[in-house]
Amino acid sequence: MPAVPMRQGKVRDVYDLGESLLLVASDRISAFDWVLKTAIPDKGRVLTQTSNFWFDRLPVQNHLICTDVNQMSIPPGLSAQQLEGRTIEVKKCQVVPFECVVRGYLVGSGWKDYQKTGQVCQIDLPAGLLCAQQLPEPIFTPATKAESGHDQNVSFKTMADQIGLENANWLREQSVQIYLAGREYAATKGIIIADTKLEWGWYGDQMILIDEVMTPDSSRFWPAQEYAVGSNPPSFDKQFVRDFLETTDWDKNSPPPMLPAEIVQQTRHKYIEAFETLTDQTFPWK
Repeated sequence: MPAVPMRQGKVRDVYDLGESLLLVASDRISAFDWVLKTAIPDKGRVLTQTSNFWFDRLPVQNHLICTDVNQMSIPPGLSAQQLEGRTIEVKKCQVVPFECVVRGYLVGSGWKDYQKTGQVCQIDLPAGLLCAQQLPEPIFTPATKAESGHDQNVSFKTMADQIGLENANWLREQSVQIYLAGREYAATKGIIIADTKLEWGWYGDQMILIDEVMTPDSSRFWPAQEYAVGSNPPSFDKQFVRDFLETTDWDKNSPPPMLPAEIVQQTRHKYIEAFETLTDQTFPWK
């Protein structure tokens, strides 16, 4: 009988190996709070390999134990060929129950918030900012974690009340520093990282970086050559999927339609392009 994941998120399947966990990034893709029936081939490999690149590059403790499937305990019903490139063995951690979101540009829900209130997640910003404009300095806007649907933005105080002010301050400082380091590096590759979402966990008495890091799913990647203040730039992610769904009569309250083959291929290409541009590596599963 095939092994059953102990937990299945929008993208990742998590298997319990006893002393460690196996994280498998599937090719599932979500849009408008729905996991679509059509997968994007190799998307999970792009996310995993991009995260591994950052885990290796960033000077911060993380949950990685092993990235070679041939050295992992593979659950029954799965094969090394299935798992290759999309799987990591990680330390078991107590997950911090907040997404650590860092925003460096005014876009998305932050832009909508700012237009109404002059704030983003209750943080005052200067008047007169434009869509997609770089903020004077990055802002930290935590959110509660959600397995389905939208994560909910919360105040820094809410986070501090639950996990302690010292922990909250540490997470804010570390998350902003990681974002700045990633943004600085990506800029040398012609990519703007507009914002990112990080996850942390307690490993003993230490907080370490977990899940995925600065991927096209957890961040907004913009091609620098197409960036202009005042308009939302194209991004290295599932924009082809969102754009297609917006052209259909789907009401976003019922199961979404299947994706056409050309949309699947264009989206796959964008994910691979993001990986290759960022890392200077050739994607091995072309």
